[in-house]
Amino acid sequence: MRKGMLLVISGPSGAGKGTLAQRLLHRDGFAFSVSATTRASRPGEEEGVHYYFLSDEAFAAMEAEGDFLETATVHGHRYGTPLKPVMQALEEGRDLLLDIDSQGARTVMEKLASCVSVFILPPSMRELEHRLRARQTESEEDIRRRLHNAAGEMEQLPRYRYAVVNDDIEEAYTQLHMIVQAERHNTVRYLPEIR
Repeated sequence: MRKGMLLVISGPSGAGKGTLAQRLLHRDGFAFSVSATTRASRPGEEEGVHYYFLSDEAFAAMEAEGDFLETATVHGHRYGTPLKPVMQALEEGRDLLLDIDSQGARTVMEKLASCVSVFILPPSMRELEHRLRARQTESEEDIRRRLHNAAGEMEQLPRYRYAVVNDDIEEAYTQLHMIVQAERHNTVRYLPEIR
């Protein structure tokens, strides 16, 4: 039986990874791995659908118990991927999508050699700033912090198996779709986990 594929997508805030992830979920049969976070919910976000919204204390307790595949602090908030649902889905042959930052992705790549990692790049820093401002969901301080952090995140590019430049959303999705189709036939999906 084919094991499930864990697809890790990262990139700077505003690069379009969320939009691309939604297309993969709707068109390519992926399930979304719901992360936990200590940040407040944004308008339209639902508990257990977009994130598990936890207090700092609850997050720390789960981390102490080893209940996360990975954790990271991003833009002043904690994020983590609950371990048990991920491992269960992969064993059952279901494909999972993780939309996580480069800190967390590095941990996942170290723990699960068979994961497929893709870094989504903006076409330029100017375009990235334009996209962040157009969202109108962050304060000026948040935008400046995200732009500052983007440079550091992009330095992690060599750790990823694939890179996709999101200059045109349809072309970027086509590239991701081709990566997914090839990786679903990778022999590692049919072998025991290599650590």
